[in-house]
Amino acid sequence: MKKFFKFEERQTSYKRETLAGITTFLSMAYILVVNPIILSQAGMDKGALFTATALSAIVGSLLIGLLANYPIGIAPSMGLNSFFTFSVCIGMGIEWQIALTGVFVAGIIFMILSLLKIREKIINVIPQDLKYAIASGIGFFIAFVGLKNAGIVVSNPDTFVSIGDLTSPGTGLAVVGFIITLMMLVRGINGGIFYGMVITTIIGMIAGFIDVPSSIIGSVPSLEPTFGVVFSHLGDIFTPQVLTVIFTFLFVAFFDTAGALIAVASQAGIMRDNEIPNAGRALLADSTSGVAGAIFGTSTTASFVESTAGIAVGGRTGFTAVVISICFTIALFFSPILSVITTEVTAPALIIVGALMAMEISKINWGRLEIVIPSFVTIIMMPLTSSVATGIALGFILYPFAMIAQKRFKEVHPIMYVLCVLFILYFIFV
Repeated sequence: MKKFFKFEERQTSYKRETLAGITTFLSMAYILVVNPIILSQAGMDKGALFTATALSAIVGSLLIGLLANYPIGIAPSMGLNSFFTFSVCIGMGIEWQIALTGVFVAGIIFMILSLLKIREKIINVIPQDLKYAIASGIGFFIAFVGLKNAGIVVSNPDTFVSIGDLTSPGTGLAVVGFIITLMMLVRGINGGIFYGMVITTIIGMIAGFIDVPSSIIGSVPSLEPTFGVVFSHLGDIFTPQVLTVIFTFLFVAFFDTAGALIAVASQAGIMRDNEIPNAGRALLADSTSGVAGAIFGTSTTASFVESTAGIAVGGRTGFTAVVISICFTIALFFSPILSVITTEVTAPALIIVGALMAMEISKINWGRLEIVIPSFVTIIMMPLTSSVATGIALGFILYPFAMIAQKRFKEVHPIMYVLCVLFILYFIFV
């Protein structure tokens, strides 16, 4: 087992990997609650969605762990489930069965692109500085999500965002959890992020801010309302409207996953010569889980950037992902206890992980404007648009123009020029 997962090469252990897997699971377990809430607004069965969400996470995390040896958790994407419900089903009036079939078709196309190594090639030709920008930008994005979930940052009609009420129970709990976690990390305590989440949960229950679950074990909801519906609606996707939706699923999922892979590989220190080892296998695992998720009955899956919480605890191999998969399997039967994992509990971990990821910003060549401006736009637009894909797209548009202005156009890979044009067309027509 140790040899298969390369424990010695990546300087890790069973204890460290297990702790990392549990930490990542706790950081992304909210998807089991939130995904059914969002997708059920499109008319889907909430119970079936809970089971489909768990199963897609089990399959995806297990595949990426065994095939690519990556410490990544895979589950339905938060951005894409909102797009599925509010833009496609409610906004466009497309039935959820047809939209789900679009997710299935997009997943099949992803699998083909992965097998042909087209996705891997695109990721590997991204300039090193932009990869650092993507990794640090995701750090800022994750930190912003954590601050928002904690209520430390709230919306404001005049300034868009402002400081929240730090004395409110939930926000106060998150602040206390953040301070506890910060102190443990600074003291060099291994697993500080995980222990911080546990301590915060206990404090929340003692103080009455978090409800103590009335039961521990719950029944697994039936998958029957959503399972396999994609196969009976394949003939309904050939309309301009649905084809546009499929393209959007492809675009956003592609670069969400690319960003997560780059961030994780960079933080874990396993990127070599500007290339991500086993990227093709990781992308194949990701696309396969997307197809499986659609068959189970959930929107597009993606590699979770919350996986960096496990990386921060010490996760370095696919054994971490296997542990994540096991945790989601257990969660199927212990759904009531998930209620204690609130956003206030996970928020401190996201803020601190964001800070750790933002350290990649120091590796960018800040002495050259043709590098600085595309990198800065990539970083800043991720939290401002709440989209990893949008930040990447804007950076990819600006980078070739900046290099052309510097008469360094020969240093830009032809694929980057193609992506630049495609992204411009995407923003114009989609």
